[in-house]
Amino acid sequence: MERWQNRVAAVTGASSGIGAAIAKDLVNAGLIVVGLARRTQRVEEIRCTLATNLQTRLHVVKCDVSDLQSVNEAFDWIEKNLGGVDVLVNNAGTYTAGQVLTMDLGEVEKTLQTNLMGIVYCTRRAYASMQERNINDGHVVLINSIVGHHVFNLPPGVVAQFNIYPPSKHAVTGLTEVLRQEFRDLKTKIKITSISPGLVDTEIVPENYQGLPMLKPEDISAGVMYAIGTPPHVQVHELTIKPVGETF
Repeated sequence: MERWQNRVAAVTGASSGIGAAIAKDLVNAGLIVVGLARRTQRVEEIRCTLATNLQTRLHVVKCDVSDLQSVNEAFDWIEKNLGGVDVLVNNAGTYTAGQVLTMDLGEVEKTLQTNLMGIVYCTRRAYASMQERNINDGHVVLINSIVGHHVFNLPPGVVAQFNIYPPSKHAVTGLTEVLRQEFRDLKTKIKITSISPGLVDTEIVPENYQGLPMLKPEDISAGVMYAIGTPPHVQVHELTIKPVGETF
């Protein structure tokens, strides 16, 4: 991790769960971190849990990744105050239970805007920042999901509640490869990594999944730290992390 000392990382959805764990681990690893979130007070509280001498290394910036103007304002702040982004962790995501055929279309659109377009908005700004500063060794991480590779087929009589969430994550899987090729063909050494967790103990886990084997947010953060800590010639394209005993 030496090459990342005092460089800037932005983490979306940093107010809780996986994003909060990643933000803390990056600070402890020596990076300057910008926690992007709608609930900035939550990120402020997370900052207070850091060692006193590290608290100034976590910056809190309001950002709704589903809104392009909000993303632009957040990245404008980063560029003005910190110079730009070297590492981007696209973690922000949302899930609402229901069926595509019957649920409110606004919720469907919100999931797609957050889970897919939020990545597009943030990655474009991070890439532009790297290019402007001639940063050729940046890293973009996408927090995906195992349902981005396989849609669970539930037993007969059970109506699935996943709706547009798996398609949004399948799009993340495709986007990972598209970005890998674009970074390559645009003659950069910027890395791209998709991390696909199984069930993680976070706020968005449905109540009926409680009691199943689950990962902790820190387990996913450890995967992020591994991916960005690899040598310059090594790219972890896809990392799947499951809890022992998972039935999916």
